[in-house]
Amino acid sequence: MLSHSHPEPPRTGRPRSAAADEAILEATRASLVDLGWSKLTMGDVATRAGVAKTTLYRRWAGKNELVVDAVAVLFDELELPDLGSLSADVQAVVLQFAALLERPEARTALMAVVAVSTRDEALRTRIRDSIVYRQKRLVLQGRQRAQERGELPVEQDEKRAATTADLIFDVIAGAVVHRALVSAEPIDADWARRFTVLLLAGLGAAASA
Repeated sequence: MLSHSHPEPPRTGRPRSAAADEAILEATRASLVDLGWSKLTMGDVATRAGVAKTTLYRRWAGKNELVVDAVAVLFDELELPDLGSLSADVQAVVLQFAALLERPEARTALMAVVAVSTRDEALRTRIRDSIVYRQKRLVLQGRQRAQERGELPVEQDEKRAATTADLIFDVIAGAVVHRALVSAEPIDADWARRFTVLLLAGLGAAASA
């Protein structure tokens, strides 16, 4: 996916503390698990994190933005291993993703922000920017490796290549989230293997077409 970077304006005031940010995001996830979305407040998060409430508001406009960032940090933990084949790489990242969704803080936070975002366009945009677009890096990495190994053809048309990356991401994310959070069915090594076979067969058919 093509992106354009813009220089960030210089920051003013005291520099942000990475330790404080980490404590705030961890406190946010704990609050969600304990209280749920409706009862979570910026005040409760501040108390748990051991910071002033004004510290939160200097960083986040409200709890919507705060919770999305708390979820995004968890998704940033996902990594695409290089196991020598596209099939093995996909299976590994699917199992990582499933394990992440088994964590109460990830499950509760993701379901909460997705539910609220159905009525909040700004929140949907933040989810796309902070979670979806950032995690598409895994698809781009995996596809590049597979192309270097000769497992996938190189798509010369950049727009078509970006569309293919979007489809791959949607299929993987959609299937794993639906099975883990909607159907509440287990995602084990056998399911990951069968899913990967189906995905790669579809990619092969698409390339032939």
